[in-house]
Amino acid sequence: VQLQASGGGLVQAGRSLKLSCAASGIIFSSNNLGWYRQAPGGQRELVATITNGGMTSYADSVKGRFTISRDNARNTVALQMNSLEPEDTSVYYCYLYQVSTRSHHWGQGTLVTVSS
Repeated sequence: VQLQASGGGLVQAGRSLKLSCAASGIIFSSNNLGWYRQAPGGQRELVATITNGGMTSYADSVKGRFTISRDNARNTVALQMNSLEPEDTSVYYCYLYQVSTRSHHWGQGTLVTVSS
């Protein structure tokens, strides 16, 4: 299983950015997906998840600003981030939970930097 994240970069506060993650080597539609982030010196934290049935959940800090979505035909999961804040600066990791084997898979991370 390989997960390749992209879309990170430097953006001003209040602006938007969209992250994307492409999966290969797995039946994408059967599994749960998510995005985590880790700020410098901090712990990895959950940002958003989407189940194989399309149910979503979000960390309180991003509710109403971030939207997770999946495209099973393209084997991709996206994170639309609006109204970005400096506190959103982190390395963002896409995540896949393989339901059939109860195993966890991580992408390599993409850096998002929000300037004030």
